[in-house]
Amino acid sequence: MLEAIAVAWGFNAEGGTVNFNFTTQASHSELHEYIRLVKGTKRPRDGFFLRAESFYNLATTIEQLDSAGGPGGRIIAAYGGKSLHQMSHGESFFAVFQNRLGGNGLYILDEPEAALSPVRQMALLTRMHELVRQNSQLIIATHSPIIMAYPYSQIIQLTQSGICRLEYEQTEHYSIMKEFTNNRSKMLKILLDE
Repeated sequence: MLEAIAVAWGFNAEGGTVNFNFTTQASHSELHEYIRLVKGTKRPRDGFFLRAESFYNLATTIEQLDSAGGPGGRIIAAYGGKSLHQMSHGESFFAVFQNRLGGNGLYILDEPEAALSPVRQMALLTRMHELVRQNSQLIIATHSPIIMAYPYSQIIQLTQSGICRLEYEQTEHYSIMKEFTNNRSKMLKILLDE
């Protein structure tokens, strides 16, 4: 669903801005052809689609475009100026959040926690709040109870019955993490059959 929203908006299916036009492996569904986005009167000035599973492809494309010396200068400057491949996975994700997302934008993040430690996930919460204060909208698919804890979010769950809205404490991810943290020995005993 998130990928379909991003592609319907005009983002590249593998991530990046609407200006990226590359395909490493065309694996996205055709769902984007069957949804209709409702847009407001104010169009965001900025936008980005972070797709965790194809982020490497995006980083590689940035380097290829920069080495080709296209017009407009080096693209990597908008990402902090350092090759995303020369950073750890988490550092490269965070370089996007910190440097590329400039506010007044639509940011679609597909599992942004995939490369982030719990501390970095908390830092992402701070960055999300800064972006919201800068008139941005974020649409995020996540399994992270930390990211889901953002107090001004609406948590939506897609089920076989349809779309439902949940409170944070009703999410399976919160419940499981809370149960594991509060009863670690018991949970390990069950999980490891000891």
